[in-house]
Amino acid sequence: MIKHIVFDIGNVLTDFRWREFLLDKGFDGEMADRIAKASILSPFWSEYDRGEWSEERLMEEFVKNDPEIEEELHKAFDNIHNMVTIREYAIPWVRELKKKGYKVWYLSNFAYKTSVECADALAFIPYMDGGILSYRDKMVKPDPAIYQLFLERFGLAPEECVFLDDTMKNIEAARVAGIHGICFQSKEQAEEELKMLGVGGTDCQAFVSSHEEAEA
Repeated sequence: MIKHIVFDIGNVLTDFRWREFLLDKGFDGEMADRIAKASILSPFWSEYDRGEWSEERLMEEFVKNDPEIEEELHKAFDNIHNMVTIREYAIPWVRELKKKGYKVWYLSNFAYKTSVECADALAFIPYMDGGILSYRDKMVKPDPAIYQLFLERFGLAPEECVFLDDTMKNIEAARVAGIHGICFQSKEQAEEELKMLGVGGTDCQAFVSSHEEAEA
């Protein structure tokens, strides 16, 4: 029986709108794509989320990827407010699941700078039961260790958890850890797949209480 709903954050509860963000900063489409190739779409972005490197070192690596646009890279990342924005359904969805008796968690690759400068995008976190942001523990999905840490830290049984993430490799890693996985495409699609696991239609807490009474 599923008791715990675990959410990725980017492109699930929030929009990771990097291209729109760069266009908003005044870059044309060609330059926005060039900046992204040197930074957001490069392997170094995972280090951004891992939180082990300083911002200075990360910028050095981005610049090495495309030295001709050093000035543009600095301008792009001097402040990243509104690069990540909350989706309208995030808080209502979390609250709805909580009302039905489920525990709701987050497990996300997320950088310190993003958590500070896009803090308004994380307004759903106070409604949740806890979770892991990658930069705090210096590990990122799909490293198997982050799933084990999550389960151990909160004392959760993997078979009672379902994980929603928009990246299939992260879902596959969760499944290896024994966690049910749904590759997120939309809220409607995810809710349909959750129903197939018995989530949503039944008040979880009422089910647990009635089951405990029956056993007693």
